[in-house]
Amino acid sequence: MKLNRAVITGIGCVSPLGRDVPALIDGLTAGRSAARYMAAFEQYTGLRSLIAAPAELVDEKLIPRKDRRSMSRMSIFSVQAAEQALADACLAPADMVPGDIGCVIGSTIGSMNTMAETFDAMLPEYDLNQMTSMQFFQVISHTAVMNVAQYLGITGAVLAPSAACASGLQAVGIAYDLVRLGRQKAVLCGGTEELHPTVTGSFDVLYAASTGYNDNPAKASRPFDRDRDGLVCGDGSGILLVEEYEHAKARNARIYAEIAGFETCGSGEHISQSSRGAMIQCMGRALQQAGLQTDDIDYINAHATSTVHGDKEEAAAIRDIFADTVPVSSMKGNIGHTLGASGAIELIISLVMMKQSAIFPTLNLEHIDPECGAIDHVVETREQPIRNFLKNAFAFGGINTTLICSRSGDGV
Repeated sequence: MKLNRAVITGIGCVSPLGRDVPALIDGLTAGRSAARYMAAFEQYTGLRSLIAAPAELVDEKLIPRKDRRSMSRMSIFSVQAAEQALADACLAPADMVPGDIGCVIGSTIGSMNTMAETFDAMLPEYDLNQMTSMQFFQVISHTAVMNVAQYLGITGAVLAPSAACASGLQAVGIAYDLVRLGRQKAVLCGGTEELHPTVTGSFDVLYAASTGYNDNPAKASRPFDRDRDGLVCGDGSGILLVEEYEHAKARNARIYAEIAGFETCGSGEHISQSSRGAMIQCMGRALQQAGLQTDDIDYINAHATSTVHGDKEEAAAIRDIFADTVPVSSMKGNIGHTLGASGAIELIISLVMMKQSAIFPTLNLEHIDPECGAIDHVVETREQPIRNFLKNAFAFGGINTTLICSRSGDGV
């Protein structure tokens, strides 16, 4: 069976650094951190991590109320990012044959803010009359993809991977498979997430959230650094348009990159601890599928969340495969960990770096942890052409995901 080629022709995002891709890139170029102290977190007894990297909700009322009623913060982010991606690709679903465009958007869970509000209202008297049907549509696991597909009139495949921090990158990989297998001509794909104190609290009880930098939030997220003490949760959405190559060429679309390889696998070892062996397997199989060797990779965008164990395991896996020959950086020093959105937002950043022939550094990497050493850490912006890059995303439950993108000669 001859497989189709899949290329990326549109990108859009809402991130902790701003409402669109230019704002995100401006923040990264300036070396800004989006982390800040969250006074609202103080009311939660036992919550030690009082910082986060929230995205700003802007212009949500541009979405008609009849559509917006079923959308929480995370779905609004997704709609806005999806509209950006379509505009960037110069494509509208109405221009395509019905059913030829699909939508795949992942998240950790539905709206925690809506869920908390619902239980706050209902539980004092156990009164179900306090619930509304729209609250249900905001909290279901596929709320984002459902709302985006309904709002844009998408009638192709509609899927919602839910694999925590790997969700967004898995969504892009699923889109890649749908396109190369001929199931869809184009797919809007990516991830989304929204902040709530219980989200940060979930990591806090696992000793995975930063607690030592409440008085200095900008320094809290520090991937691979000796003094890291946990992640900083963020929110937002990253959406890309993955398109069949011949379809893109026929309409003279600008191509960011071609997706060359994708792998996702489980570790089968531990529910919360990362496994370098599974990471090695995931990256190795992605390379094999892409038909590339280690020296073909010019940049690795690491998952690196600033947790003690996770960063160490990823650095060891990269070291085992690539030694110190490939530049590595993580964007989570700037934008925190946007969880289900992280893989997609950071993939977008990597595509821009490929386009600009520049690699953004890992913010707050001031003293490289010896256990994360012997790889080529990028600590200041580096001008360098990128032919192929590798993007990692790892999640609780031992879920590992790697995507490889290659420079196309057709418009990058």
